[in-house]
Amino acid sequence: MMTTKNYMGLRAGVVATLALVLSGCSVALPGGGPPPSFYTLSPKSSFSAEIPTVKWQLVVENPATSGALATQRIALTHDPVQIEYFGGARWTENAPQMVQTLLVESFENSNKIIAVGRQAIGLRSDFNLKSDLREFQAEYDEESAAPVIRVRVNSKIIRQPKRQIVASKTFERKIRADSTGMRDVVKAFDKALGKVLKRIVEWTLITADQANRG
Repeated sequence: MMTTKNYMGLRAGVVATLALVLSGCSVALPGGGPPPSFYTLSPKSSFSAEIPTVKWQLVVENPATSGALATQRIALTHDPVQIEYFGGARWTENAPQMVQTLLVESFENSNKIIAVGRQAIGLRSDFNLKSDLREFQAEYDEESAAPVIRVRVNSKIIRQPKRQIVASKTFERKIRADSTGMRDVVKAFDKALGKVLKRIVEWTLITADQANRG
């Protein structure tokens, strides 16, 4: 006959064994594997010599975008109605925040504006730059195995404090990657976004300065 002492010891052994089994199984649960690689893009640092040096302050708002692009995951498409993502690859920030960061740094790199920053720093601006990130993905087609990177941003210059829209313009660039490799895909993202950033900075400085003088 099993005594109470023996039963308790057996029960403790079963619990300990079960805990070890579950612990061993946890490493094989779905979703495991190597950590993702993180990628970032670069701001612009060269601009047209014709852009003016301005004395007003600018706030760069966080770009609006669709839920599919408001993520660190790097988007791709094989057809216009479905968004997918690269496995094992991420941006260092959510795409809209990364674009905002690069816009601020690009304006700073122009050395043509006395103050530029995000809304979060409490800068009292003369103008705000409000943007909509509409396309930011790798597009695969039948012409080539390497994708075309498409970046499209609509920007609005808003006069403060009345929130009056001064001007609105859409900027778009497409660059085909050199290969299907992730590094080449990211390099094409960098080139496409860089072209868009340069045009936004130059357009903003010229257009807002004309409005400020008018």
